[in-house]
Amino acid sequence: MLTFAVDDKGILPDRMIGALAAQGCILTETDFVPGQIQPASLDLRLGAVAYRVRASFLPGSTTVARRIDELKLHEFPLADGAVLETGCVYIVPLLESLALPDDIAAAANPKSSTGRLDIFTRVIADETRGFDRIEPGYHGPLYAEISPRTFPVLVREGSRLSQIRFRRGHAVLDAEALRALHRRERLVDSDAADVGDGVAVSVDLSGDLAGLDGKSTGIVGYRAKRHTGLIDVERRAGYSVHDFWEPMIARPDRSLILDPNEFYILASKEAVQVPPDYAAEMVPFDPLVGEFRVHYAGFFDPGFGYAGAGGKGARAVLEVRSREVPFILEHGQIVGRLIYEKMLARPEKLYGQAIGSNYQAQSLKLSKHFKA
Repeated sequence: MLTFAVDDKGILPDRMIGALAAQGCILTETDFVPGQIQPASLDLRLGAVAYRVRASFLPGSTTVARRIDELKLHEFPLADGAVLETGCVYIVPLLESLALPDDIAAAANPKSSTGRLDIFTRVIADETRGFDRIEPGYHGPLYAEISPRTFPVLVREGSRLSQIRFRRGHAVLDAEALRALHRRERLVDSDAADVGDGVAVSVDLSGDLAGLDGKSTGIVGYRAKRHTGLIDVERRAGYSVHDFWEPMIARPDRSLILDPNEFYILASKEAVQVPPDYAAEMVPFDPLVGEFRVHYAGFFDPGFGYAGAGGKGARAVLEVRSREVPFILEHGQIVGRLIYEKMLARPEKLYGQAIGSNYQAQSLKLSKHFKA
């Protein structure tokens, strides 16, 4: 039985997630698959059927199922795979549901590979007024809202597009505790790190990012092409980069003009690490500094970029989309903040330690679906 002291606060690690499931707090239609429990999160799997709906919604005071009945255009099975088209909104019941204790809340995010494909994905629960946040004590089903923005994607029952974290209490480090952790662990490799209400993360437009051979490539990022073929989310290293992406070469003034409604993969100037007893999340720096959105998939597991887990610092890959107007990014411009949070205990395995982590010690890197 999973029990806590009154003052225990933090993110639940892998073994506690397993214990939650064993005591019936995480319910599933089929057994967990290998790798589904990550160091500080649980991958969520798509169920057997998808619904195309007229528009995104929040259930408010009713259930998601009732809103689907009101808004659905058609439904189709996922057992043999199905294509989700760009510009459409789909709701898929998940194989996992929750019966949370009164002192455990949850938060969801797209998986890293999902965000890097520009698949806009959020988790919805019954009678909620916000996406991706599950209140303590929630008992009920979970649903994924999925809207591919750039590439049509092939998904099937069991595909994992989202992940969920479980937390007890509030364990986000305040500015003083975060500065102390940075002094001990050097969370980013900058001698002039901006550490306050989060660690500031800026964009690298220098062209000095190294390729596989360790030499500079001159590439600062990639812009997604339009009207491409579809991507099977289960197919690893199966697609040519140039069929889907246009490399962006560094400019002499180290700037980049973001075109409205185009999708870009960029990288942070800082190399980041997450110590074993902490987890991190990328949040917007300031919505008033620019008309663009950065980083759809914001979870960083314990051990990300950490030297003891096979990393030497890792760049944060930035998924960037401009909004209604062109916007100029400049090298070193702050685009996000890393918020660090305590773990309730150290995970049994850290990110990068023989668990098939795709992005340990990464530089500028597209999703796992593309050939190196």
